[in-house]
Amino acid sequence: MMRYGNAGGWMWAFGGAIMLGVLVLIVVAVWAMITVTKHRAQVGGEPITGLDSAGGARTRQILDERYARGELTTEDYTERVHTLGL
Repeated sequence: MMRYGNAGGWMWAFGGAIMLGVLVLIVVAVWAMITVTKHRAQVGGEPITGLDSAGGARTRQILDERYARGELTTEDYTERVHTLGL
């Protein structure tokens, strides 16, 4: 009769470590997606990719358009302008 020793125990530990790693990757991916979704919801669904060479003219234009459409109250508009330093 052939005996394989304790190799089975190490295989279980290695498999468990792999499964734990995959679980951690899934949790991190879901957390990142939730964070990006919340950020986009705060800025009106339009991703802000940074300020342009005009010093935020496009960002200010987006805020002005949203304020004109009535999507932002006066308080929201002034708060965002102040927060962004525009």
